[in-house]
Amino acid sequence: MDSWEWNKIVGAILGTCLFVLIVKLASESLFEVPPPAKPGYVVEGVQEASTSTGAAAAPVEEALPDFGTVLPTASVSDGQQVAVRCQQCHNLQKDGPNEIGPNLWGIVGRARATHPGFDYSTAMMSSHEPWTYELLFRYLKSPATMVPGTKMSFAGLRSATDRINLLAYLRTLGDSPAPIPPPSPAKAAAPATATAAAPSTAKSTAAPTPSNGAPAPAAAGTKPTPAAPNTSTGGATANPATTPAKPH
Repeated sequence: MDSWEWNKIVGAILGTCLFVLIVKLASESLFEVPPPAKPGYVVEGVQEASTSTGAAAAPVEEALPDFGTVLPTASVSDGQQVAVRCQQCHNLQKDGPNEIGPNLWGIVGRARATHPGFDYSTAMMSSHEPWTYELLFRYLKSPATMVPGTKMSFAGLRSATDRINLLAYLRTLGDSPAPIPPPSPAKAAAPATATAAAPSTAKSTAAPTPSNGAPAPAAAGTKPTPAAPNTSTGGATANPATTPAKPH
């Protein structure tokens, strides 16, 4: 096979690749689909990207519920259903083995990263504060956000109701249920505004109107206005009853 034949083969290959590339670019331009304005469903634990052109906005801190109020009314059965997701990596039985994650029996109130026999990450070992309801509530929303570098790959539970129900179930996983804190005292009512609380010190300058029809006294600092003459027959300025006759 001479060089002319090889040139034709290489040219055919290059021409085919060029044709495929052109078809690909043309099809992408013809069938380009814009991204949806709103996603069809929400993936738990995935942070939404900021659409602003400026710097990324700081995450808004979630307000903690009053656990003394919400836990007594939470659904333990619903929390048990949520805990099925936990059982993919954790054992919930007393004296159960460690699996991908540590055993969760007695997790509420237990010091962080202290379950024997489990190899915790350095990030989780950085603190041994107890797993309070507050910490678990925040951690279950997004483990990687609260403890960056944790081995736990679970995305998290966005629903606050699911987390509250799960905590109500987790507190039962112990020799005795973990105590529920007392309800928080009600906040003091906001003080009244100054205009509503302070008594009015302004005195009215309007003069009282006598009931007998006499002219009211003028207010302080103003000049009295003379009254218009009374033209009625019963007024004080009526014409005399008799008029002298003119001389002839």
